[in-house]
Amino acid sequence: MTATTGTIPAHIAVIMDGNGRWATKRGLPRTKGHKAGTEAARAIVTHCREIGVRHLTLYTFSKENWARPKEEVGTLFDLLTSFLKNEQKQLLEQDIRLKVLGDVDGLPLAVRTVLKRVMEKTAGCAGMTLNLALNYGGRDEIVRACRRLVQQGLAPEQIDEQALSRELFTAGQPDPDLVIRTSGEIRISNYLLFQTAYSEFYFTDVLWPDFTPDHLDAAIADLNSRQRRFGKTGQQLEQDDK
Repeated sequence: MTATTGTIPAHIAVIMDGNGRWATKRGLPRTKGHKAGTEAARAIVTHCREIGVRHLTLYTFSKENWARPKEEVGTLFDLLTSFLKNEQKQLLEQDIRLKVLGDVDGLPLAVRTVLKRVMEKTAGCAGMTLNLALNYGGRDEIVRACRRLVQQGLAPEQIDEQALSRELFTAGQPDPDLVIRTSGEIRISNYLLFQTAYSEFYFTDVLWPDFTPDHLDAAIADLNSRQRRFGKTGQQLEQDDK
């Protein structure tokens, strides 16, 4: 395994894409690709914890994914339920807290039940936060946050970026430093639209089931080779460093 050097991102967000194509290339049903993707996710979660990533967000099921065939959707939720049941002990041992970003109430009862149990069990863990973006959409998240601010009776001048940020699913967590998308697609697919305003993006042709900790280390190394500007010029950054 590649040794990770340089600065470790505090928050990595991943769009896990390519499970279906991975299976098709092998003449397998798409469900086999999702199962292989689950194994890849397990390895990445463990690696992130080992190298010191504080927050890891995995795009697990978007609101748009409901349009997929019912059998495939059912398989995705079955795999998720099994993953959570099997990994609860490991999450506790690795001091990983589980959180969900998204409309939990819209998920099947069996999934909600397992999620609630694992989140309660891991609530006291502080080594790393694992966010699963489930039944999630970035636009929906922003609309929900705006509605909550209106319900709180805030005056227009009281609504700023900080107020909105406090009502997002990621409230209290840093914005992603790095967003990784696998499978060669170059888009963000309604993912963390507010939070990724100044994130660095890393796109790779590797299909998600084939994405290994070594690939993650390569993405982090690429991030460390960049100069993050946050809207500033190079001259302004130099002055800030003085």
